[in-house]
Order: sequence, then C-alpha cells, then structure tokens
Amino acid sequence: MSSTPPDPQVIPYLYYEDAGPAIEFMERAFGFTIEFVFRSPEDDRVLHAHVSTGRGMLFVGPGTEFFGTRGTPDPERVSAMIYVYVDDVDAHFARSKAAGAVIREEPHEHSGGNRQYTASDPGGQRWTFARPVEPAAEG
Repeated sequence: MSSTPPDPQVIPYLYYEDAGPAIEFMERAFGFTIEFVFRSPEDDRVLHAHVSTGRGMLFVGPGTEFFGTRGTPDPERVSAMIYVYVDDVDAHFARSKAAGAVIREEPHEHSGGNRQYTASDPGGQRWTFARPVEPAAEG
C-alpha cells in the first residue's frame, strides 16, 4: 500500500438542518477552510458552501424538499462516512475532541495500513481521519 494519500476525484455533499454552524464546526474542530458561502438574501441562512482541507473539498448545504435531501442523519446508523487524510492523526484527534466532536473510535492502527480515528460532528455526520502508516523496514 502506498503511503501517499490519493488525489480527490469526487466532492461529497453533506446536508445539515443548519449549514452555517456545521461549516463553522468543520473549521474549528477539523481545521477545514471555508472557501465559499452562498447565503439566502431573505434570512442570511447558508444555502451552499465549499469547505476544503489539503487537496480535498466538500459541499455543504441544508436538506431540502426540492432535492429530496434530509439535514439530520440518524446519529447511530449512517449511510455514508467522510474519510479524510491528515498530516498528524493524534494532533487532529486532540483538536476535534477539544472542539466537541463525538469520538466513535480513538486513534489506532487499522488493519488497512492507516492510523485513524472516527468522530461524529454535531449534525450527526460520521468522519474518519487517517494517515498512512509507513511500512516497517525489513532487515
């Protein structure tokens, strides 16, 4: 397995009841950068946002009847998870935990060759943050 994270080819779109606090949490807890925000002219609600980390990007918005989307996933069972490569799993874990992320798995070495942890944000979305583990030198 390569120790270099793959380049993103797909942009996940996450839906929340209120996308504004969601992107602020992503910035504060997960270290994402808010790149673009489109707000409703009527009430200043976030209607669409782009957030990034490293080479990855997410779209974020409210669940809407028009698109048939829902803003609140079931906090115990999700149908999707976001997997993000970071430079330092343990430092990222400490930041996320301090900002109030619900920790689902503590940092550990996964059998797939990554050091990783899993957390949920206040909107119930599930996230795994990982870093490839360098293979031990043979000798």
